[in-house]
Amino acid sequence: MLSPACFGSYDIRGKIGHTIDTDLAFRTGAAFASVMQPKTVVVGRDCRPSSPKLAQAVINGLRRSGVDVIDIGLSGTEEMYFATDHFGASGGITITASHNPIDYNGMKMVAEGSRPLTDVEFRQIGLTTGGPMHATEQIGTCVEASARATYANHLVDMIDTVRLRPTRMVVNACGVAGPAFDAVLDTLRTRGPKVEVTRLNHEPDPAFRNGIPNPMLPEQHAATGDAVVAARAQFGVAWDGDFDRCFFFDETGAFVDGEYVVALLAQAALARHPAATIIHDPRIVWNTQRVVSEHGGVSHQSKTGHAYLKAAMRETGAIYGGEMSAHHYFSSFMNCDSGMIPWLMMAELLSITRMHLSQLVAEMKALHPSSGELNFTVTDPETTIAQIKARYLGQAVDVENCDGLSMSFETWRFNLRCSNTESLLRLNVETRGDPVALAQHVHDLTELMHPTETVIAPTRRSA
Repeated sequence: MLSPACFGSYDIRGKIGHTIDTDLAFRTGAAFASVMQPKTVVVGRDCRPSSPKLAQAVINGLRRSGVDVIDIGLSGTEEMYFATDHFGASGGITITASHNPIDYNGMKMVAEGSRPLTDVEFRQIGLTTGGPMHATEQIGTCVEASARATYANHLVDMIDTVRLRPTRMVVNACGVAGPAFDAVLDTLRTRGPKVEVTRLNHEPDPAFRNGIPNPMLPEQHAATGDAVVAARAQFGVAWDGDFDRCFFFDETGAFVDGEYVVALLAQAALARHPAATIIHDPRIVWNTQRVVSEHGGVSHQSKTGHAYLKAAMRETGAIYGGEMSAHHYFSSFMNCDSGMIPWLMMAELLSITRMHLSQLVAEMKALHPSSGELNFTVTDPETTIAQIKARYLGQAVDVENCDGLSMSFETWRFNLRCSNTESLLRLNVETRGDPVALAQHVHDLTELMHPTETVIAPTRRSA
């Protein structure tokens, strides 16, 4: 029996009334109980209109299977991660569709200690959801609880507040980040640092009146960027719907591309943990590797995707892992991704360096300009990758297959891979200080792919 259509590679996402509804949510809760055999499960939800009913259905499915539930209510995905570990629960489920349109919803699930589910566990839950249900005679309990105060203290403990200079920032919550941010900020202020904040879209809004919570969209950049300039802030932050991703804007209001944020957070992490290991994805690597090396760290590459990054964090003992897609992972946060920790680290880094964010980014861009992720629709992705490999094999000084095809040359490098979630080829190109050559290599590779459609990276004004 096939898994329900809303089960993706590592989470559940679907359109309300089409591939996901309360019946499926109930069955998923029961399937999670059957496969994972948990004693207690934490359940949270985002602010979508469909989330309360879906959360209640999941809770009912768990309880009808004899599982006790801790309901943390309106919360971000990382708050579910933290609460699962904090309460010693056997697993956690959050109801969210992150940055998808309002008529979508989904679920993210973890096991004990907030470890990601294995592929086998996730697939088995999908198969069980689509099969016959077996309720038990014992009904589990349900209690409402919050770990937000402890969560906020834990996050603030991750930076050296003594080194934090007075900071002015803009925050654009978009989804459910507002209440958690306020808790973290209140805790930070009790430690002494002066932080001035301009808040945008701060209250969770089920109607999404200011657009879907996806700060990657170019049309959403101006709201945060203009507010940064108006407030004369040092930087701005915008989160996606469940705030497990965060996006930065420098003091000029410019969007900071994700690959440079990874390098900056690596630098910040190494300032407190010299000689530590840093994980990065294989799409854009040279700048991150240079920064890690210059600050005494060790770089380690992982396949793209949260399950792979989290596994690499555990295997290597890395203190930080970053993906250019704005997922950032921390060893002191159950090796999970957080969208709230990065702004604390960025404030600390700017205080230590006493430099503008735009200056730090400009230096990196000059040394390693990159294309950002370019997306192409092609007739046969696998054949296209094979043809490009054959075309450049004689010139490459290094070839990797960690995630798709990566080929390095003396002065430039590219990564070409199939999307995990869409029928697309994703291309990233970088050079050693040569933006003109960068544009040429992007052009040449695009010509070789014969795309039927090209989608320019949403965070780039040009290739």
